[in-house]
Amino acid sequence: MKPRVALLRFPGVNCEFETARALACAGAEVTWLGWGARLEEAAFDGFVLPGGFSYEDRVRAGAVASRSEWMDALGRAGEAGKPVLGICNGAQVLVEGGLVPGRAGLAVELALARNRGRGAGGYLCCWCFVEIASMPGWPGRLAGTRWPVPVAHAEGRFVSRDPAVRAELESGRLGAARYVQPDGAPAAGSPWDPNGSLGAAAGVGSERGNVLAFMPHPERAAWLRQVPEGLPGEWGERRRGARTAAELMSPGPGQALLDAFVHAAREAVR
Repeated sequence: MKPRVALLRFPGVNCEFETARALACAGAEVTWLGWGARLEEAAFDGFVLPGGFSYEDRVRAGAVASRSEWMDALGRAGEAGKPVLGICNGAQVLVEGGLVPGRAGLAVELALARNRGRGAGGYLCCWCFVEIASMPGWPGRLAGTRWPVPVAHAEGRFVSRDPAVRAELESGRLGAARYVQPDGAPAAGSPWDPNGSLGAAAGVGSERGNVLAFMPHPERAAWLRQVPEGLPGEWGERRRGARTAAELMSPGPGQALLDAFVHAAREAVR
């Protein structure tokens, strides 16, 4: 049986088509829900909030969407252990809604601030490398892996006003994924750091690990054809060596994250 995944469409999101396609390729039965629909968490095995600009990023990115009635249902789903993935703007919504890290009910412990460093001054779209940390939950299946993935945001810097939370970010204890250089060296302060996030955090998970706020776009790296030929490392070599349509349509680096998510949703069916 295919796991049932709800794809939540706030007004202004613009990555739902490619996200749905990559989830379907991973084996999910995807149901699109418009912002006026009621979300019954019991009807689904997993939940994805795609990227874009929900409500035109009024106030702050993700702030208006985080006040949606859907957040209560997502909170219950997270408490039940079901996988929840927020990509870019979806990550911002989860953070603004207090679902990540989610250790104090729905209290907001983090924020996603304007980019610094390479992305200072506005919106940045580029390819980066991320490394997945050892952690509980479905992202932990990829612990220790390092792969390229594009980012596209203006407010992607994980920060907190709580000194304890800041310390956890800076040490890497709170990050589910961090930006690194192609050889695995820390990205902080290098051209491979897109936003100056504390601890070079690219993604933060909930305490149980089943809810993940992930700023890069794995759906834009779901197929090998999407990888730039000039990218350093293994994936760039694969892309340069591809000679057939079948090779170009083989899984790309970002598909691994979506496969892990769908696998977790499938386990929720059992």
